Amino acid sequence: MADNNNSECDGNCSSCPSAAGCNDPKKAESGIAKKVDMNVRHVILVLSGKGGVGKSTVSTNLAMALSNKGYTTGIADMDIHGPNIPKMLGIEAEKLTSFDGKKISPVKITGNLSVVSMAFLLPEKTSPVIWRGPMKNTAIKQFLEDTEWGELDFLVVDLPPGTGDEALAVAQLAPNIAGAVIVTTPQEVAILDSSKSVKFIEQVNLKVLGIIENMSGFTCPHCGEAIDLFGKGGGEKAAEELNVPYLGSIPLDKEMCEAGDSGKPFIVRRDGTEQNKVTWQHVDDVMENILKQIKD
Repeated sequence: MADNNNSECDGNCSSCPSAAGCNDPKKAESGIAKKVDMNVRHVILVLSGKGGVGKSTVSTNLAMALSNKGYTTGIADMDIHGPNIPKMLGIEAEKLTSFDGKKISPVKITGNLSVVSMAFLLPEKTSPVIWRGPMKNTAIKQFLEDTEWGELDFLVVDLPPGTGDEALAVAQLAPNIAGAVIVTTPQEVAILDSSKSVKFIEQVNLKVLGIIENMSGFTCPHCGEAIDLFGKGGGEKAAEELNVPYLGSIPLDKEMCEAGDSGKPFIVRRDGTEQNKVTWQHVDDVMENILKQIKD
């Protein structure tokens, strides 16, 4: 199914990445799920080509930044096998409850920020989720459609690394997707994988909001020297080569790591140190650039 006009459609909707945006009547017979019914203005996908690049950190800080601006915001932690959002928000002990016997009540962080995550359903923090694709897809649909989100300005979707079941299911099911933020680190192996994420988003006919280069440089707290532990500029170069926006860089900062482990997003921490101010400004600039891409 090559495009929305389906001039080259072969009828095989199940393997077509464009099926989510296609209006061909044949799709109704294919079993491809329709967009879920939820009241959200903008859905933002956060992806990475590989693990360990700070995708969940970006998702958490983005959602907190949006809620601090007064937007009603939700976080859907779609990393079924490795859900980290509750840890980063300091709500690991919470559990999902039923709203009316049918709808799921998300966990409230503030008056305008709420979360759903597989972590809230696990009997223990270390319990693995051993599921195949169909079960994951069912959970994803429930997190979107069967959750009492209310009216949302933004839903930030934290996806697992790569371009597998979860990413494709969300791309096909979620309504009003504003686009995707791709998180990478500067080294070439990460850039290669992030390029695949960009191509994936383009193939499912969604907008790439841009690339963020995380862990971009480190400033020694003792001598103040800048050290490029993982290189520098790879994310910006990839954005230029792929012709997508570059959203900015976030330096490698010890306090960023501590913020995630302590359950208090970095963007709400300002302890007054010079390095904290520099990192905070980088994070704030990145979040503003994401909003600008959505508004544009």
